[in-house]
Amino acid sequence: MTALGYTALIIAVLLVGAASGYLAARATRRYERKQPKGPTVAELLQRLVHTTDNGVVVVNKFGDVVLHNPRADELGLIRDNQADPRARKAAEQAIATGEPTAVDLSPLGRVLRGRGPAAVLGDARPLGDGFAVIDAGDESDAVRLEATRRDFVANVSHELKTPVGALALLAEAVLDAADDPEEVRRFSTKILHESTRLGTLVSELIALSRLQGAERLPELTTLEVDALVEEALGRCRIGAESAGIEIAVDEPSGLLLDGDRTLLVTALSNLVDNAVSYSPPGSPVSISRRLSGDFVEIAVTDRGIGIAPEHQERVFERFFRVDPARSRATGGTGLGLAIVKHVAANHGGEVKLWSRLGTGSTFTLRVPRHAIGDEGAQPEPERAPARSKTESADGVETVETGGVR
Repeated sequence: MTALGYTALIIAVLLVGAASGYLAARATRRYERKQPKGPTVAELLQRLVHTTDNGVVVVNKFGDVVLHNPRADELGLIRDNQADPRARKAAEQAIATGEPTAVDLSPLGRVLRGRGPAAVLGDARPLGDGFAVIDAGDESDAVRLEATRRDFVANVSHELKTPVGALALLAEAVLDAADDPEEVRRFSTKILHESTRLGTLVSELIALSRLQGAERLPELTTLEVDALVEEALGRCRIGAESAGIEIAVDEPSGLLLDGDRTLLVTALSNLVDNAVSYSPPGSPVSISRRLSGDFVEIAVTDRGIGIAPEHQERVFERFFRVDPARSRATGGTGLGLAIVKHVAANHGGEVKLWSRLGTGSTFTLRVPRHAIGDEGAQPEPERAPARSKTESADGVETVETGGVR
């Protein structure tokens, strides 16, 4: 073959190789374009099962675990790679009947607070071909809420039954003593006392129902802390004077906070009434104000009987009383401190307690201070409403709150 022939052959081979490479690259690009980008459907389903807040377990007809997510271990559906016997039984029933089966997988032993769910509820559903899935969630909050609701209804019924029953008995006593003006007057005074107590209880129940479960207040007004304290003192002054209690107040602070005037004054007056009711005659009650970080703290201190350590966590519960006999004697409802707690929470704050038996107690209401804008200018605070001609000189309102522990 001549040199020209060899050259033509080489060129032909190169052209065929280039054409083959081009066709191969084109086929590769076409194949890649046909392939889906991102995770497959199976991968997405696996991610869904592993990130769901419910525990998910798939078992076969023999009860063996085929698939489960980490949440199933946390909720106790899986132990030592075996499904809970209650879950297996529900799965067997679902496979046999072809219908979903509800199952309670709550822990059988006593659950320590903060160490696991108290109520785990779910259902087993058939998947066909001898497989079933158990899907269960933590329902502890809902169960606790229902228990709280039942307790609340029971407590309210009991608390309302007492004054209503007393009113009925006193009314009968008045009828029997119709010819004795002194007895009529004595029983009528008791009827007035019980009816006032009943009205106070209903009013505080309404206030508490509005506060519970509420979020932060939608519209906050800039308020002067000194004006709030003064208005709360106006509500409590007559009760303090009647009990021989002197209330000492520190110097005006000039502090501002954002909140609802009515709620905050109610909370403060409840704290002051509480201190007065549980202080011996002649002992002092003091109110102090200060700025602690981003919070305004208003502390009410008494030199009363104090609160035992085992009761200090419960004083903010509805209807809980440290001394039930004394609370009833002073007209207390057992709701005042619960209202204080919810008022503080709704303002983004809290109420703290320090107490020692025989020494006294200090309740501190902590509410976020007024937030100053970037421009640094403070809005004009809302001042206490002017006293009307129908109010007394010291601003005491006609409706008062009694002792609240």
